[in-house]
Amino acid sequence: MNALIEPKDYIICYLVSYKPYLYKKRIMSIEIGQSAPAFTLHDSEKNKVSLSDFKGKNVLLLFFPQAFTGVCTKELCAVRDDISRYSNINAQVLGISVDSVFTLAKFKEEQQYNFPLLSDFNKEVSALYDSLYTDWILDMKGVSKRSAFVIDKTGNIRYAEVLESAGDVPNFKAINKVLDELSA
Repeated sequence: MNALIEPKDYIICYLVSYKPYLYKKRIMSIEIGQSAPAFTLHDSEKNKVSLSDFKGKNVLLLFFPQAFTGVCTKELCAVRDDISRYSNINAQVLGISVDSVFTLAKFKEEQQYNFPLLSDFNKEVSALYDSLYTDWILDMKGVSKRSAFVIDKTGNIRYAEVLESAGDVPNFKAINKVLDELSA
């Protein structure tokens, strides 16, 4: 490695060719009260979606490791089944993973999700939110960590939870409490 490159500042990602390449980490330490990192991603319908599209609404960002896995499906189905809670308090739910838009479209269709699923295929947004496993199961590299962020109407982080274990789910009781306080 080049002496000018700090290894801690990079993760190794793999392209379709399976040749490793370095991807500069732009990781922020997310703190309550700071401005949420801006982003634009494609949703499962191939539309560009930006965080700024939801200015004036509270946003629940849910990063999840991969579509069609047990814990991810259970977590997102629970949100789907409780979507009226979020709609009633003017909160937008956004699911984000490193899966392709095509995979997310099939996942959304099969599970009948009623909120956008966004593809962070290039892993940039997951890195911005410090929500990226460098190593995951089956030697997979660069998979989104299960994480939850509540962003208020002005674009500030009001809740942040990044889980190291993909088998854990965010604390929805705490998330819902924050969202309820923001809607009061």
